[in-house]
Amino acid sequence: MAERSTAAVDVAGNSGDDPLTAHAGEATADGVEAQKKTGAADTESGGAHTEPDDTAASASQGVAAGVEPPDLHSGHKLARRYRLEECLTRLDGFSSWRAVDEKLRRAVGVHVLSADHPRARPVLAAARSAALLGDPRFVQVLDAVEENDLVYVVHEWLPDATELTTVLASGPLEPHDAYQLVLQVSQAMATAHREGLAHLRLNPGSVLRTDSGQYRIRGLAVMAALRGISTEHPQRTDTEAIGALLYAALTERWPYEGDAHGLSGLPRGVGLISPDQVRAGVHRPLAEIAMRALVNSGSTPLRLEPPCTTPEELAKAVGALPRIRPPEPSFATPTYQPPGYQSAAGYPQQPSRGGPRPTGRPVAAPPPPLQSRTGKALKWTVSAMLIAALGLGSWQVADALINRDRAPSGGSDQAQGDGSANSGQKKETTPLKIANATEFAPLGAPVAAGKVPNSVDGDVGTAWVTPHYKGYANFGNLPNRQNGSGLIIDLGSVQEVSDLTVDMYRSGQTVEVLGAAEAAAQPTALADFSQRLSKPEKAGIKLEISVADPVRTRYVLIHIIELAPDGSTGQFRGGVSEVTVAG
Repeated sequence: MAERSTAAVDVAGNSGDDPLTAHAGEATADGVEAQKKTGAADTESGGAHTEPDDTAASASQGVAAGVEPPDLHSGHKLARRYRLEECLTRLDGFSSWRAVDEKLRRAVGVHVLSADHPRARPVLAAARSAALLGDPRFVQVLDAVEENDLVYVVHEWLPDATELTTVLASGPLEPHDAYQLVLQVSQAMATAHREGLAHLRLNPGSVLRTDSGQYRIRGLAVMAALRGISTEHPQRTDTEAIGALLYAALTERWPYEGDAHGLSGLPRGVGLISPDQVRAGVHRPLAEIAMRALVNSGSTPLRLEPPCTTPEELAKAVGALPRIRPPEPSFATPTYQPPGYQSAAGYPQQPSRGGPRPTGRPVAAPPPPLQSRTGKALKWTVSAMLIAALGLGSWQVADALINRDRAPSGGSDQAQGDGSANSGQKKETTPLKIANATEFAPLGAPVAAGKVPNSVDGDVGTAWVTPHYKGYANFGNLPNRQNGSGLIIDLGSVQEVSDLTVDMYRSGQTVEVLGAAEAAAQPTALADFSQRLSKPEKAGIKLEISVADPVRTRYVLIHIIELAPDGSTGQFRGGVSEVTVAG
């Protein structure tokens, strides 16, 4: 038996701690270049993937013909714990399966290939590197094993997620959803490239949307290694792929000739046209972002802005767009149903709009009852009383308006009137300049003081990030971290703070926001921050705080109480990407 080597040992308790714990089969389309040349499409039905052009693409990558995947079957166990359930892909000398981790009782995905396959070593290396990243925006690699002449990679299975291919089948995304897609994917890929990792196979089949609206990327580095794909410009390849995703999200069309991923391609011979030429009403700033990212296709930005050649440049361009609000919820308007007439039998019927009319003897409607003189008198009396009441009410309203206009400015009546008039209006805020930022570490030495400026540099692609802590989300349950950590934002002078936005390094961190006392000078202890802007809550990828009564303070504490799981066994990590304050 060959020696077992693992890139990332099982993430114990991953499915219980993190709701995003699984993943539905890896993406199956070729890279962007192959898609542009062949228009190869991935189709999925009932979990099985059909890839008509992958064999040819693999042959072009130099894979020897006749390489067969390992002869496995449903019910086979790997490492005496991963029971194979359903084969999703079988080609190119490897197979992909939905499986069950019997030790942790959860669904997982598995890629299997022979240990003597020419790509076995690159696949293991890619899986190890992807597992070390531990970013929850990517479907996590849980195990990478060489055993019994087999190499297999185990990854998460997301039962609450839907492929972007399926999402786009029902139509293009709303501008807010398309904005979230390109922002989250570009930020995630910028983080991956900073760690030296590329995807090279980003397409609608490799991006998943969870029920909470978060996007997850599957197959980082691993899928390219399985297919033998490489490029001299990985950042450009991934950036163009993100641009293609945004283009498809806006138009429901694939931005190359030939159909792919369940989407119709562009007409042959017209080249790459802007999204607003494909579909009316496309959000123009997002359309421009898509064209700037599709630089390898020879696209021309709509307003001659410089092209985006890296995911980090793309994330900055998206972050600079004006805020795109989510669509307002729509409420169905009840349909008015006209009353039907009575049939001869007394049952209600609706008048017909056409066709033969019902036969039979018409039944005369009974005449209305005669009104007595007493009823008429009562009717006129009630009418007169209503007219008098309306006149009295109008006079009182007019008198109140006249008295209000005559009241001196600053009086209590005037103040109450202003308050009621403006109570439903959101007051305008002004961005506050951040003079400095320091790490909050009251009981020990700072853990990443050199990275603190990344949280206030205006770039969501950079971040202040904590190290990994094992075993416990509260910073490893270490005595010198029992008060947590976070960032102290120095505004330079006492300001009125009413709004604060924090882009978190990852979702799932428990955070609260506090302000120091107005007279506090260089606060460092938790007790120094006596003014509360928000209660402790588990934050998503973005934390937005707005208070009705502004807090006067110079120092604001973003207090991280618990870190988020990072996808590795019992390890936790957190951080802050960007902080903006307004008052």
